[in-house]
Amino acid sequence: MAYKLMAAIDVGSYELELKIFELSPKNGIVMLDNVRHVIELGRDTYVTGRVDFKHIDELCETLYKFTEVMREYKVTEYVAYATSSIREAENRNIIIDRIKVRTGLEVKIIGNSELRFLMYKTLSVRKDFERFIEEQTALVDVGAGSVQISLFDKGTLVTTQNIKLGSLRIRELLYRLSNDRQHFYWLVEELINNDIYTFKKMYLKEKSIKNIIAVGDYIMYFAMKGGKYTENMTREQFITRFDSLMEKNAGQLSQKMGITEEQATLLLPCAMIYKRLIEETQTENVWFPKVGLCDAIAAEYAIEKKIIKIGHDFDDDIINAAKLIAKRYKANQNHIAILEKNVTTIFDAMKKIHGLGNAERKLLGIAAILHDCGKYISMSKPGEASYNIIMATEIIGLSNREQKIVANVVKYNTEDFFEENNQLDTDDRNDYLTIVKLVAILRVANAMDRSHKQKFKNSKAVLKEDNTLVITTYTSDDITLEKGLFKSKAEFFEEVYGIRPVLRQKKEM
Repeated sequence: MAYKLMAAIDVGSYELELKIFELSPKNGIVMLDNVRHVIELGRDTYVTGRVDFKHIDELCETLYKFTEVMREYKVTEYVAYATSSIREAENRNIIIDRIKVRTGLEVKIIGNSELRFLMYKTLSVRKDFERFIEEQTALVDVGAGSVQISLFDKGTLVTTQNIKLGSLRIRELLYRLSNDRQHFYWLVEELINNDIYTFKKMYLKEKSIKNIIAVGDYIMYFAMKGGKYTENMTREQFITRFDSLMEKNAGQLSQKMGITEEQATLLLPCAMIYKRLIEETQTENVWFPKVGLCDAIAAEYAIEKKIIKIGHDFDDDIINAAKLIAKRYKANQNHIAILEKNVTTIFDAMKKIHGLGNAERKLLGIAAILHDCGKYISMSKPGEASYNIIMATEIIGLSNREQKIVANVVKYNTEDFFEENNQLDTDDRNDYLTIVKLVAILRVANAMDRSHKQKFKNSKAVLKEDNTLVITTYTSDDITLEKGLFKSKAEFFEEVYGIRPVLRQKKEM
Protein backbone atom coordinates (compact mmCIF):
# COMPACT_ATOMS: atom_id res chain seq x y z
CA MET A 1 0.00 0.00 0.00
CA ALA A 2 1.62 3.26 -1.13
CA TYR A 3 -0.72 5.67 0.65
CA LYS A 4 -4.32 6.14 1.77
CA LEU A 5 -6.52 9.24 1.74
CA MET A 6 -9.02 9.97 4.49
CA ALA A 7 -10.98 12.93 5.80
CA ALA A 8 -11.48 14.02 9.42
CA ILE A 9 -14.35 16.29 10.44
CA ASP A 10 -14.67 18.08 13.76
CA VAL A 11 -18.12 19.48 14.60
CA GLY A 12 -16.87 21.64 17.44
CA SER A 13 -18.39 24.11 19.84
CA TYR A 14 -16.86 27.14 18.17
CA GLU A 15 -16.05 26.05 14.64
CA LEU A 16 -16.35 23.28 12.08
CA GLU A 17 -13.16 21.85 10.64
CA LEU A 18 -12.30 19.50 7.79
CA LYS A 19 -8.84 18.08 7.19
CA ILE A 20 -7.79 15.86 4.30
CA PHE A 21 -4.90 13.52 5.15
CA GLU A 22 -2.54 11.30 3.23
CA LEU A 23 -1.46 8.31 5.32
CA SER A 24 1.47 6.04 4.51
CA PRO A 25 3.96 3.85 6.42
CA LYS A 26 6.84 5.82 4.92
CA ASN A 27 5.69 9.41 5.48
CA GLY A 28 3.23 8.88 8.33
CA ILE A 29 0.37 11.39 8.57
CA VAL A 30 0.52 14.28 6.09
CA MET A 31 -2.20 16.95 5.94
CA LEU A 32 -3.19 17.94 2.37
CA ASP A 33 -5.96 20.45 3.04
CA ASN A 34 -7.66 22.26 5.92
CA VAL A 35 -11.04 24.01 5.77
CA ARG A 36 -12.56 25.83 8.77
CA HIS A 37 -15.82 27.61 9.40
CA VAL A 38 -16.62 29.59 12.57
CA ILE A 39 -20.05 28.81 14.03
CA GLU A 40 -20.70 29.13 17.76
CA LEU A 41 -22.88 26.10 18.38
CA GLY A 42 -21.70 26.04 21.98
CA ARG A 43 -23.19 29.46 22.69
CA ASP A 44 -26.66 28.02 22.03
CA THR A 45 -26.13 24.84 24.02
CA TYR A 46 -24.38 26.29 27.06
CA VAL A 47 -26.93 29.12 27.42
CA THR A 48 -30.28 27.67 26.25
CA GLY A 49 -29.60 23.92 26.19
CA ARG A 50 -30.49 23.64 22.47
CA VAL A 51 -28.92 24.51 19.10
CA ASP A 52 -31.26 26.91 17.29
CA PHE A 53 -32.65 26.21 13.82
CA LYS A 54 -30.60 28.92 12.11
CA HIS A 55 -27.37 27.35 13.33
CA ILE A 56 -28.59 23.87 12.35
CA ASP A 57 -29.16 25.11 8.79
CA GLU A 58 -25.75 26.79 8.71
CA LEU A 59 -24.18 23.64 10.12
CA CYS A 60 -25.72 21.42 7.43
CA GLU A 61 -24.84 23.84 4.64
CA THR A 62 -21.19 23.98 5.75
CA LEU A 63 -20.90 20.22 6.13
CA TYR A 64 -22.33 19.77 2.63
CA LYS A 65 -19.57 22.03 1.33
CA PHE A 66 -17.11 19.80 3.17
CA THR A 67 -18.43 16.80 1.22
CA GLU A 68 -17.74 18.67 -2.02
CA VAL A 69 -14.12 19.17 -0.96
CA MET A 70 -13.91 15.47 -0.15
CA ARG A 71 -15.23 14.59 -3.62
CA GLU A 72 -12.59 16.82 -5.22
CA TYR A 73 -9.91 14.76 -3.47
CA LYS A 74 -11.81 11.54 -4.24
CA VAL A 75 -11.91 10.73 -0.54
CA THR A 76 -14.39 8.01 0.35
CA GLU A 77 -13.32 7.19 3.89
CA TYR A 78 -13.93 9.69 6.66
CA VAL A 79 -14.59 10.00 10.38
CA ALA A 80 -16.81 12.80 11.69
CA TYR A 81 -17.24 13.60 15.38
CA ALA A 82 -19.49 16.07 17.21
CA THR A 83 -18.33 17.27 20.63
CA SER A 84 -19.97 18.85 23.70
CA SER A 85 -22.07 21.50 21.90
CA ILE A 86 -24.05 18.70 20.22
CA ARG A 87 -23.60 16.09 22.96
CA GLU A 88 -25.16 18.34 25.61
CA ALA A 89 -27.91 19.74 23.36
CA GLU A 90 -31.47 18.61 24.10
CA ASN A 91 -32.17 18.38 20.34
CA ARG A 92 -28.98 16.42 19.50
CA ASN A 93 -30.82 13.51 17.84
CA ILE A 94 -32.68 15.90 15.53
CA ILE A 95 -29.39 17.60 14.60
CA ILE A 96 -27.62 14.32 13.77
CA ASP A 97 -30.58 13.18 11.67
CA ARG A 98 -30.75 16.53 9.83
CA ILE A 99 -27.04 16.28 8.99
CA LYS A 100 -27.50 12.75 7.64
CA VAL A 101 -30.50 13.68 5.47
CA ARG A 102 -29.02 16.89 4.05
CA THR A 103 -25.36 15.93 3.63
CA GLY A 104 -25.17 12.14 3.71
CA LEU A 105 -22.57 12.35 6.50
CA GLU A 106 -22.71 10.01 9.47
CA VAL A 107 -21.65 12.14 12.42
CA LYS A 108 -20.95 10.36 15.69
CA ILE A 109 -21.40 12.14 19.01
CA ILE A 110 -18.18 11.47 20.89
CA GLY A 111 -18.11 11.22 24.66
CA ASN A 112 -15.71 13.31 26.70
CA SER A 113 -13.48 10.41 27.77
CA GLU A 114 -13.29 9.14 24.18
CA LEU A 115 -12.40 12.60 22.92
CA ARG A 116 -9.58 13.11 25.41
CA PHE A 117 -8.29 9.59 24.76
CA LEU A 118 -8.11 10.42 21.06
CA MET A 119 -5.95 13.44 21.84
CA TYR A 120 -3.77 11.22 23.97
CA LYS A 121 -3.36 8.75 21.10
CA THR A 122 -2.28 11.37 18.59
CA LEU A 123 0.29 12.73 21.05
CA SER A 124 1.73 9.24 21.43
CA VAL A 125 2.74 9.37 17.77
CA ARG A 126 4.99 12.32 18.57
CA LYS A 127 8.56 11.42 19.51
CA ASP A 128 8.67 13.92 22.40
CA PHE A 129 5.64 12.48 24.16
CA GLU A 130 7.18 9.39 25.73
CA ARG A 131 10.12 11.46 26.95
CA PHE A 132 7.80 14.03 28.57
CA ILE A 133 5.62 11.55 30.47
CA GLU A 134 8.59 9.77 32.04
CA GLU A 135 8.57 12.66 34.51
CA GLN A 136 5.59 14.05 36.40
CA THR A 137 3.47 15.52 33.58
CA ALA A 138 -0.03 16.91 33.26
CA LEU A 139 -1.77 16.72 29.89
CA VAL A 140 -4.17 19.66 30.04
CA ASP A 141 -6.81 19.90 27.33
CA VAL A 142 -8.86 23.11 27.56
CA GLY A 143 -11.81 22.89 25.19
CA ALA A 144 -14.86 25.03 24.65
CA GLY A 145 -16.95 23.23 27.24
CA SER A 146 -14.56 21.63 29.72
CA VAL A 147 -11.01 21.02 30.90
CA GLN A 148 -9.47 17.55 31.03
CA ILE A 149 -6.42 17.06 33.25
CA SER A 150 -4.56 13.76 32.87
CA LEU A 151 -1.58 13.04 35.11
CA PHE A 152 1.36 10.86 34.02
CA ASP A 153 4.34 9.57 35.92
CA LYS A 154 7.03 7.12 34.78
CA GLY A 155 5.27 6.66 31.44
CA THR A 156 1.97 5.64 33.04
CA LEU A 157 -1.39 7.38 33.23
CA VAL A 158 -2.04 8.05 36.93
CA THR A 159 -5.44 9.76 36.87
CA THR A 160 -7.68 11.83 34.62
CA GLN A 161 -10.40 14.27 35.65
CA ASN A 162 -12.87 16.47 33.80
CA ILE A 163 -13.86 19.94 34.99
CA LYS A 164 -16.66 21.88 33.27
CA LEU A 165 -14.65 25.06 32.83
CA GLY A 166 -14.15 25.36 29.08
CA SER A 167 -13.35 28.69 27.40
CA LEU A 168 -16.71 29.19 25.70
CA ARG A 169 -18.66 28.04 28.74
CA ILE A 170 -16.76 30.48 30.99
CA ARG A 171 -17.18 33.32 28.53
CA GLU A 172 -20.94 32.79 28.21
CA LEU A 173 -21.29 32.61 31.99
CA LEU A 174 -19.26 35.72 32.77
CA TYR A 175 -18.87 38.02 29.77
CA ARG A 176 -22.31 39.54 30.22
CA LEU A 177 -21.55 40.39 33.86
CA SER A 178 -18.83 42.95 33.27
CA ASN A 179 -17.62 45.27 30.51
CA ASP A 180 -14.49 46.13 32.45
CA ARG A 181 -11.47 44.09 31.32
CA GLN A 182 -9.79 43.82 34.73
CA HIS A 183 -13.07 43.01 36.44
CA PHE A 184 -13.74 40.26 33.88
CA TYR A 185 -10.29 38.73 34.51
CA TRP A 186 -10.98 38.80 38.24
CA LEU A 187 -14.36 37.07 37.73
CA VAL A 188 -12.75 34.33 35.62
CA GLU A 189 -10.06 33.74 38.24
CA GLU A 190 -12.64 33.64 41.01
CA LEU A 191 -14.72 31.10 39.06
CA ILE A 192 -11.87 28.71 38.26
CA ASN A 193 -9.86 28.95 41.49
CA ASN A 194 -12.03 26.67 43.60
CA ASP A 195 -12.09 23.85 41.03
CA ILE A 196 -8.34 24.02 40.48
CA TYR A 197 -7.70 24.07 44.23
CA THR A 198 -10.06 21.09 44.71
CA PHE A 199 -8.30 19.14 41.95
CA LYS A 200 -4.93 19.84 43.52
CA LYS A 201 -6.09 18.83 47.00
CA MET A 202 -7.77 15.59 45.88
CA TYR A 203 -5.52 14.31 43.10
CA LEU A 204 -2.13 16.01 43.35
CA LYS A 205 -1.75 16.14 47.13
CA GLU A 206 2.02 16.24 47.67
CA LYS A 207 2.93 15.39 44.07
CA SER A 208 4.78 17.92 41.98
CA ILE A 209 4.24 18.55 38.27
CA LYS A 210 7.30 19.21 36.14
CA ASN A 211 5.71 19.50 32.69
CA ILE A 212 2.39 20.58 31.22
CA ILE A 213 1.35 19.45 27.74
CA ALA A 214 -1.09 22.11 26.54
CA VAL A 215 -3.63 21.12 23.92
CA GLY A 216 -7.06 22.41 22.96
CA ASP A 217 -8.96 24.72 20.67
CA TYR A 218 -7.48 28.08 21.66
CA ILE A 219 -4.12 27.67 23.42
CA MET A 220 -2.39 27.42 20.03
CA TYR A 221 -3.09 31.15 19.54
CA PHE A 222 -1.18 31.79 22.77
CA ALA A 223 1.88 30.04 21.34
CA MET A 224 1.92 32.32 18.26
CA LYS A 225 4.30 35.27 18.51
CA GLY A 226 5.51 37.46 15.68
CA GLY A 227 4.04 35.06 13.12
CA LYS A 228 6.02 32.13 14.55
CA TYR A 229 4.77 29.18 16.56
CA THR A 230 6.59 28.43 19.81
CA GLU A 231 6.35 24.77 20.82
CA ASN A 232 8.09 25.08 24.19
CA MET A 233 8.06 27.69 26.96
CA THR A 234 9.55 27.75 30.41
CA ARG A 235 7.37 28.67 33.35
CA GLU A 236 8.78 32.20 33.38
CA GLN A 237 8.26 32.66 29.62
CA PHE A 238 4.63 31.57 29.89
CA ILE A 239 3.82 33.94 32.75
CA THR A 240 5.64 36.84 31.04
CA ARG A 241 3.67 36.28 27.84
CA PHE A 242 0.44 35.90 29.81
CA ASP A 243 0.99 39.21 31.64
CA SER A 244 1.77 40.91 28.32
CA LEU A 245 -1.43 39.67 26.68
CA MET A 246 -3.65 40.41 29.68
CA GLU A 247 -2.78 44.10 29.41
CA LYS A 248 -4.82 44.21 26.19
CA ASN A 249 -8.53 44.04 25.57
CA ALA A 250 -10.12 41.67 23.04
CA GLY A 251 -9.88 44.21 20.20
CA GLN A 252 -6.21 44.88 20.81
CA LEU A 253 -5.46 41.16 21.10
CA SER A 254 -7.30 40.52 17.86
CA GLN A 255 -5.21 43.10 16.00
CA LYS A 256 -1.91 42.03 17.56
CA MET A 257 -2.36 38.29 17.03
CA GLY A 258 -4.24 38.25 13.73
CA ILE A 259 -7.31 36.52 15.16
CA THR A 260 -10.95 37.56 15.41
CA GLU A 261 -12.28 39.36 18.48
CA GLU A 262 -14.43 36.31 19.20
CA GLN A 263 -11.33 34.13 19.25
CA ALA A 264 -9.60 36.64 21.51
CA THR A 265 -12.46 36.47 24.03
CA LEU A 266 -12.01 32.68 24.13
CA LEU A 267 -8.23 32.83 24.44
CA LEU A 268 -8.36 34.92 27.62
CA PRO A 269 -10.13 32.41 29.92
CA CYS A 270 -8.20 29.53 28.30
CA ALA A 271 -4.81 31.11 29.06
CA MET A 272 -5.94 31.96 32.58
CA ILE A 273 -6.74 28.31 33.32
CA TYR A 274 -3.23 27.28 32.28
CA LYS A 275 -1.67 30.10 34.24
CA ARG A 276 -3.46 29.13 37.46
CA LEU A 277 -2.47 25.46 36.99
CA ILE A 278 1.14 26.47 36.42
CA GLU A 279 1.08 28.54 39.62
CA GLU A 280 -0.54 25.78 41.70
CA THR A 281 1.71 22.97 40.44
CA GLN A 282 5.08 24.74 40.18
CA THR A 283 5.38 23.56 36.56
CA GLU A 284 8.79 24.14 34.96
CA ASN A 285 8.04 23.57 31.25
CA VAL A 286 5.03 23.91 28.93
CA TRP A 287 4.82 22.05 25.60
CA PHE A 288 2.39 23.18 22.87
CA PRO A 289 2.30 20.23 20.40
CA LYS A 290 -0.24 21.90 18.06
CA VAL A 291 -2.74 19.08 17.63
CA GLY A 292 -6.50 19.21 17.29
CA LEU A 293 -9.36 16.74 17.06
CA CYS A 294 -8.93 16.22 13.32
CA ASP A 295 -5.28 15.29 13.86
CA ALA A 296 -6.36 12.89 16.60
CA ILE A 297 -8.95 11.29 14.31
CA ALA A 298 -6.30 10.73 11.64
CA ALA A 299 -3.86 9.27 14.17
CA GLU A 300 -6.40 6.81 15.52
CA TYR A 301 -7.42 5.81 11.99
CA ALA A 302 -3.79 5.22 11.00
CA ILE A 303 -3.11 3.19 14.14
CA GLU A 304 -6.23 1.02 13.73
CA LYS A 305 -5.49 0.39 10.04
CA LYS A 306 -1.89 -0.46 11.00
CA ILE A 307 -0.56 2.19 8.63
CA ILE A 308 1.64 3.48 11.42
CA LYS A 309 2.96 1.51 14.40
CA ILE A 310 3.37 2.64 17.97
CA GLY A 311 4.87 0.88 20.96
CA HIS A 312 2.47 2.23 23.60
CA ASP A 313 -0.28 -0.10 24.92
CA PHE A 314 -3.37 2.08 25.42
CA ASP A 315 -5.40 -0.73 26.99
CA ASP A 316 -2.85 -0.77 29.82
CA ASP A 317 -3.67 2.88 30.50
CA ILE A 318 -7.40 2.14 30.72
CA ILE A 319 -6.81 -0.83 33.04
CA ASN A 320 -4.44 1.22 35.19
CA ALA A 321 -7.01 4.02 35.44
CA ALA A 322 -9.60 1.48 36.66
CA LYS A 323 -7.17 0.13 39.26
CA LEU A 324 -6.58 3.63 40.59
CA ILE A 325 -10.35 4.13 40.96
CA ALA A 326 -10.61 0.83 42.87
CA LYS A 327 -7.73 1.90 45.10
CA ARG A 328 -9.43 5.24 45.78
CA TYR A 329 -12.49 3.35 47.08
CA LYS A 330 -10.39 1.04 49.29
CA ALA A 331 -11.05 -2.15 47.31
CA ASN A 332 -9.16 -5.31 48.32
CA GLN A 333 -6.22 -5.27 45.91
CA ASN A 334 -5.26 -8.94 46.36
CA HIS A 335 -8.83 -10.05 45.71
CA ILE A 336 -9.05 -7.85 42.61
CA ALA A 337 -5.81 -9.27 41.20
CA ILE A 338 -6.96 -12.90 41.48
CA LEU A 339 -10.48 -12.07 40.27
CA GLU A 340 -9.11 -10.29 37.20
CA LYS A 341 -7.03 -13.37 36.42
CA ASN A 342 -9.92 -15.81 36.97
CA VAL A 343 -12.47 -13.93 34.82
CA THR A 344 -10.08 -13.91 31.86
CA THR A 345 -9.31 -17.61 32.38
CA ILE A 346 -13.03 -18.44 32.18
CA PHE A 347 -13.66 -15.99 29.34
CA ASP A 348 -10.91 -17.53 27.21
CA ALA A 349 -12.14 -21.06 27.87
CA MET A 350 -15.68 -20.08 26.77
CA LYS A 351 -14.71 -18.36 23.49
CA LYS A 352 -16.58 -20.85 21.30
CA ILE A 353 -19.74 -20.40 23.35
CA HIS A 354 -20.02 -16.69 24.19
CA GLY A 355 -18.99 -15.28 20.78
CA LEU A 356 -17.46 -12.19 22.35
CA GLY A 357 -14.15 -10.53 21.42
CA ASN A 358 -11.19 -8.67 22.87
CA ALA A 359 -13.22 -5.51 23.51
CA GLU A 360 -15.62 -7.41 25.78
CA ARG A 361 -12.70 -9.21 27.44
CA LYS A 362 -11.26 -5.82 28.36
CA LEU A 363 -14.61 -4.63 29.76
CA LEU A 364 -14.92 -7.79 31.85
CA GLY A 365 -11.45 -7.16 33.30
CA ILE A 366 -12.43 -3.60 34.19
CA ALA A 367 -15.66 -4.85 35.80
CA ALA A 368 -13.61 -7.29 37.89
CA ILE A 369 -11.34 -4.46 39.05
CA LEU A 370 -14.28 -2.19 39.98
CA HIS A 371 -16.75 -4.80 41.25
CA ASP A 372 -16.34 -3.94 44.94
CA CYS A 373 -15.89 -0.15 44.82
CA GLY A 374 -19.48 0.47 45.99
CA LYS A 375 -18.79 -1.08 49.41
CA TYR A 376 -17.00 2.15 50.25
CA ILE A 377 -20.44 3.81 50.10
CA SER A 378 -22.79 1.02 51.14
CA MET A 379 -22.17 -2.50 52.45
CA SER A 380 -25.87 -3.36 52.10
CA LYS A 381 -26.29 -2.17 48.49
CA PRO A 382 -22.83 -2.48 46.92
CA GLY A 383 -24.15 -3.17 43.42
CA GLU A 384 -26.20 -0.01 43.18
CA ALA A 385 -23.47 2.08 44.83
CA SER A 386 -20.83 0.63 42.46
CA TYR A 387 -23.03 1.42 39.46
CA ASN A 388 -23.36 5.05 40.52
CA ILE A 389 -19.63 5.41 41.17
CA ILE A 390 -18.70 3.98 37.76
CA MET A 391 -21.20 6.10 35.85
CA ALA A 392 -20.09 9.26 37.68
CA THR A 393 -16.35 8.61 37.22
CA GLU A 394 -14.24 9.60 34.24
CA ILE A 395 -12.67 6.41 32.82
CA ILE A 396 -10.53 7.66 29.95
CA GLY A 397 -10.75 5.55 26.80
CA LEU A 398 -14.22 4.13 27.48
CA SER A 399 -17.23 5.32 25.52
CA ASN A 400 -20.46 6.08 27.36
CA ARG A 401 -21.84 2.79 26.02
CA GLU A 402 -18.85 0.82 27.31
CA GLN A 403 -19.07 2.56 30.66
CA LYS A 404 -22.73 1.53 30.95
CA ILE A 405 -21.84 -2.08 30.15
CA VAL A 406 -19.19 -2.15 32.89
CA ALA A 407 -21.52 -0.44 35.39
CA ASN A 408 -24.34 -2.91 34.71
CA VAL A 409 -22.05 -5.94 34.92
CA VAL A 410 -20.80 -4.77 38.32
CA LYS A 411 -24.30 -3.94 39.54
CA TYR A 412 -25.78 -7.33 38.64
CA ASN A 413 -22.86 -9.22 40.08
CA THR A 414 -24.76 -8.93 43.38
CA GLU A 415 -28.32 -7.95 42.38
CA ASP A 416 -30.93 -10.31 40.94
CA PHE A 417 -30.68 -9.98 37.17
CA PHE A 418 -34.20 -11.10 36.40
CA GLU A 419 -35.98 -9.37 39.28
CA GLU A 420 -39.02 -7.50 37.97
CA ASN A 421 -37.97 -4.13 39.41
CA ASN A 422 -34.49 -4.21 37.89
CA GLN A 423 -34.04 -2.28 34.67
CA LEU A 424 -30.85 -2.52 32.64
CA ASP A 425 -29.52 0.84 31.54
CA THR A 426 -29.53 -0.10 27.86
CA ASP A 427 -32.06 -0.43 25.06
CA ASP A 428 -29.62 -2.23 22.77
CA ARG A 429 -30.26 -5.98 22.47
CA ASN A 430 -26.63 -6.81 21.76
CA ASP A 431 -25.47 -4.82 24.78
CA TYR A 432 -28.08 -6.58 26.92
CA LEU A 433 -26.75 -9.97 25.86
CA THR A 434 -23.15 -8.86 26.43
CA ILE A 435 -24.01 -7.74 29.96
CA VAL A 436 -25.79 -11.03 30.74
CA LYS A 437 -22.83 -13.10 29.50
CA LEU A 438 -20.23 -11.06 31.38
CA VAL A 439 -22.27 -11.08 34.60
CA ALA A 440 -22.42 -14.89 34.49
CA ILE A 441 -18.62 -15.12 34.22
CA LEU A 442 -17.99 -12.49 36.92
CA ARG A 443 -20.30 -14.23 39.39
CA VAL A 444 -18.59 -17.59 38.97
CA ALA A 445 -15.09 -16.10 39.19
CA ASN A 446 -16.04 -14.07 42.26
CA ALA A 447 -17.40 -17.16 43.99
CA MET A 448 -14.00 -18.80 43.49
CA ASP A 449 -12.51 -16.25 45.93
CA ARG A 450 -15.45 -15.80 48.29
CA SER A 451 -13.13 -15.99 51.31
CA HIS A 452 -10.82 -13.34 49.80
CA LYS A 453 -7.88 -15.62 50.62
CA GLN A 454 -6.82 -16.19 46.99
CA LYS A 455 -7.00 -19.98 47.16
CA PHE A 456 -7.44 -20.22 43.37
CA LYS A 457 -4.11 -18.65 42.45
CA ASN A 458 -3.20 -21.48 40.10
CA SER A 459 -6.30 -22.50 38.19
CA LYS A 460 -7.32 -23.44 34.68
CA ALA A 461 -10.66 -23.84 32.91
CA VAL A 462 -11.44 -26.42 30.24
CA LEU A 463 -14.66 -26.75 28.25
CA LYS A 464 -15.69 -30.41 28.01
CA GLU A 465 -17.83 -32.19 25.42
CA ASP A 466 -20.43 -33.07 28.06
CA ASN A 467 -21.38 -29.37 28.34
CA THR A 468 -19.40 -28.76 31.51
CA LEU A 469 -16.73 -26.17 32.22
CA VAL A 470 -14.24 -27.80 34.53
CA ILE A 471 -12.37 -25.26 36.67
CA THR A 472 -9.40 -26.86 38.38
CA THR A 473 -7.37 -25.30 41.15
CA TYR A 474 -4.01 -26.57 42.33
CA THR A 475 -4.00 -25.87 46.06
CA SER A 476 -3.77 -27.59 49.43
CA ASP A 477 -6.13 -25.03 51.00
CA ASP A 478 -9.59 -25.95 52.23
CA ILE A 479 -12.06 -24.80 49.53
CA THR A 480 -15.22 -26.01 51.29
CA LEU A 481 -16.60 -22.45 51.50
CA GLU A 482 -15.99 -21.77 47.79
CA LYS A 483 -17.60 -25.08 46.77
CA GLY A 484 -20.59 -24.48 49.02
CA LEU A 485 -21.34 -20.98 47.69
CA PHE A 486 -20.47 -21.83 44.10
CA LYS A 487 -23.74 -23.63 43.32
CA SER A 488 -26.05 -20.59 43.02
CA LYS A 489 -23.57 -18.77 40.79
CA ALA A 490 -23.17 -21.89 38.66
CA GLU A 491 -26.94 -22.08 38.15
CA PHE A 492 -27.08 -18.61 36.62
CA PHE A 493 -24.05 -19.41 34.44
CA GLU A 494 -25.75 -22.57 33.17
CA GLU A 495 -28.98 -20.67 32.50
CA VAL A 496 -27.08 -18.16 30.34
CA TYR A 497 -24.73 -20.51 28.47
CA GLY A 498 -26.21 -23.99 28.76
CA ILE A 499 -22.85 -25.01 30.24
CA ARG A 500 -22.47 -26.24 33.84
CA PRO A 501 -19.34 -25.03 35.65
CA VAL A 502 -17.72 -27.52 38.00
CA LEU A 503 -15.00 -26.92 40.61
CA ARG A 504 -12.24 -29.46 41.07
CA GLN A 505 -9.29 -29.41 43.41
CA LYS A 506 -5.89 -30.97 42.91
CA LYS A 507 -3.41 -30.94 45.74
CA GLU A 508 -0.17 -29.05 45.19
CA MET A 509 2.83 -31.30 44.79
